Amino acid sequence: MKLALLADVHANLEALEACLEHAAEQGATEVAFLGDLVGYGADPAAVLALVMARAEAGAVVVRGNHDAAVVASGAETMNKSAEAVVDWTRQQLAPPELAFLSGLPLVAKRDGICFVHASADRPADWTYLHDAVDAARSIGAARADWVFSGHVHQQALYHQAPAGHALAFKPVPGVVIPVPTRRPWLAVVGSVGQPRDGNTAACYALFDAGRATLTFHRVPYDWSVAAAKVRAAGLPEYLADRLERGE
Repeated sequence: MKLALLADVHANLEALEACLEHAAEQGATEVAFLGDLVGYGADPAAVLALVMARAEAGAVVVRGNHDAAVVASGAETMNKSAEAVVDWTRQQLAPPELAFLSGLPLVAKRDGICFVHASADRPADWTYLHDAVDAARSIGAARADWVFSGHVHQQALYHQAPAGHALAFKPVPGVVIPVPTRRPWLAVVGSVGQPRDGNTAACYALFDAGRATLTFHRVPYDWSVAAAKVRAAGLPEYLADRLERGE
């Protein structure tokens, strides 16, 4: 099984389609969506239609903080611009799409894998995994061979050392990394729809369960179209600027 891991799509249809096409070319047979399907971008309904179809076919989907905010009464923990996009997104979605977001789990487990948007340690707190200490807490709470998450928007990889603490690796896109089960691993797969490392290319990762390997990928896409849609929708200008700068 080759599993494509996609996080933080953020209603960016162009980036999502590019990543799914790339994953198919790499031999992916299954897909997991690691939260934040919506927020920031201009295509929430189109993205959810695609994700819901994949979920019907068996894809794993977990809830992110932006997904949760859209189906909650407010987005008090977000900045004003993000809150405005949440309100706008809510108005773009039909009842079945809102029901889908509302029904998403915070955590899913399958075949030794823990799927979660943020940290598996108190996932509803939306803790950012900034370093190995945060990663160790998530690994400890997950009790799984592999933990796959998003939320941070940049790609990272950690494994648990025999002493219990975590060690960090900087993944290189396109390089196959062995992730054997003799130690637990945690991967932050990066953002499909809003990368934030100065590179406009979308992020995702591909897990080969049969070989126990993980490959991080960067996929160029037409960010100019996505940015133009943000502006046409009347969303905050800086969100379009971010897509153009990859930050």
